[in-house]
Amino acid sequence: MADELLTTKQLQEILKVDRTTIYRMADSGRIPAVKVGNQWRFPREQIEVWLWKQNASRAQTTSSGEAAHPAEASNEARRVFPLECVQLIQDSYAELLDVMMIVTDMTGNPITQPSNACGLFAAAESSPKAHQRCLEHWVAMAGDPRLQPSFQRSHLGLLCARGLIRVGVEIKGMLIVGGIAPESWPPPQEELAEIADFLQVDPVLLHDHQEEVFRISPQRQQELLPYVQRIADIFSFIASERNALIQRFDKIAELAKI
Repeated sequence: MADELLTTKQLQEILKVDRTTIYRMADSGRIPAVKVGNQWRFPREQIEVWLWKQNASRAQTTSSGEAAHPAEASNEARRVFPLECVQLIQDSYAELLDVMMIVTDMTGNPITQPSNACGLFAAAESSPKAHQRCLEHWVAMAGDPRLQPSFQRSHLGLLCARGLIRVGVEIKGMLIVGGIAPESWPPPQEELAEIADFLQVDPVLLHDHQEEVFRISPQRQQELLPYVQRIADIFSFIASERNALIQRFDKIAELAKI
């Protein structure tokens, strides 16, 4: 709902900051907020837009104020993710939930290897153009200002959703869950041919692998959605802890130079 108001506790869970910080931000007008009696409340829709703008501005500049190169942003994201640990967790959840999973940075570049990739995705990835279309779709998902995961069609016509991975108030990456067939799958051959043309792959290739997808009922899809963000939150916690450790080591290194 557009007029839904979040409580301070709900906003804490989203931003991963303490209650006092939220109060200070609300008092100073740095975050969308309204007073309901003596309590602060936060319009969800405005918070989503605000959060996205905060992340977009950070993604565009480095700490020195210079324009950030996509490779630099990707390296920064990789720095705070213990890849072997994240990959193992991702592999386990992907197999348990019977879906494909991958973690990317906010420019759509993969951080982890795809887990439990469906046959159709693997076949399409053999085409450089299809791979580029995939990255473009992930970038579009990163640009979605909504906080809550929701299913949308991928470049292959399959369903996918993303959860946001945060370190503090900064969005560092996405957990993407996909490879799920919509109810009307497989598509008519004309539509499959259009997808093949868009991806610049042989239509026969898509036809041969069109059944190699994940079949999940609409009810199960809705049950799956909350887990997308929950798993992303696990990665957020891991990345935040690693980032804090890196900062401590950096400070120790600075002191050692004095």
